[in-house]
Amino acid sequence: MTTDKTKKIAELNDLCRKAMGIAGRLLISDGIADLPEEDQSVIREKVETFDAFNEGNNPHGERDFGKIEHNFETILWKIDYYDKSMTGGSPDPSDPKVTTRVLTIMLKWEY
Repeated sequence: MTTDKTKKIAELNDLCRKAMGIAGRLLISDGIADLPEEDQSVIREKVETFDAFNEGNNPHGERDFGKIEHNFETILWKIDYYDKSMTGGSPDPSDPKVTTRVLTIMLKWEY
């Protein structure tokens, strides 16, 4: 069952993905950082436009995880919720006033 809070979290997560670095923080792994700029750009675009959510990757309806392929590599992305001081988890991920979203993009083998 999807609640209003879950819908709000999903909307904020979509915004975080689509406005990387503006609606949240962006963290890329060393493996992603070592790729050519062109590949990094394509990967970011694939994350921004990701819409293949299903029960397997979206069991709670928050749209906070995905898996994409690029140049025969599996890339994972994940959104985590921190409090504004970045010292603990967010008390309410549906409230952007108390939440900092961190979008991490990494190669699967780095997980």
